[in-house]
This record gives sequence, C-alpha cells and structure tokens, in this order.
Amino acid sequence: MPRSKNKVASHRRRKKIMGMAKGYWGARSKVYTVAKHHIEKGLLHAYRDRKTKKRTFRQLWIVRINAAARINGTTYSKLIHALDIKGVEINRKVLASLATENPKAFSDICNFVMN
Repeated sequence: MPRSKNKVASHRRRKKIMGMAKGYWGARSKVYTVAKHHIEKGLLHAYRDRKTKKRTFRQLWIVRINAAARINGTTYSKLIHALDIKGVEINRKVLASLATENPKAFSDICNFVMN
C-alpha cells in the first residue's frame, strides 16, 4: 500500500469539496469523487452564466426601450441614433428603467431627441 502524504492538506481539500456539495441530491453530496465532478461542473456553469447574465440584461433593456419608443412614435434604432447625434450620453440600463418607472420622463427625452 502506498505511503500517504500530508493528511491534513488532503483532508482539508476533501472537506472543502464536500462542504460545497452540501444540499446536492444523493451521492452528489455523500461520495467524494461524485461530489467533485458535480462541483466542478457547477463552477463551470457559474462562470459561464456570469457572462451570459450581462447579455441577457442588455437584451431585456433593449426590448423595454423599444416598447416605450414605439409608444412614443419611434423605434429603438431611430431613438438610439438620435441620442447619438444629439450627444446625449445615457446608457440603456437607465433608459430602460425610465421607460418602465417614469414614462413621462422617457417621452420627454424622446421628444427632445427626435425634434
């Protein structure tokens, strides 16, 4: 049987993985090798989806701005182009929140930019 080395570090490493696997179903939270695979997979998904979240929110903001712009008689692309020409530096996140929470202010912006 091979000689084991550094039990303290090995135990900490396994304990960390098993702690991260708490709440998983079945062997995923009980068996070290199974837990390790599922923790790695979960961390990969978390890393990937932190990037995807930014894309998803930008899409949502664009949809909200487009809907509000159409209520005000224009389209998203025309509104963004007019904002660029007028030199109004307001980002999509703020525009989307104005469109949903304060439609009057959004229509004022549309009127200012389109005229």
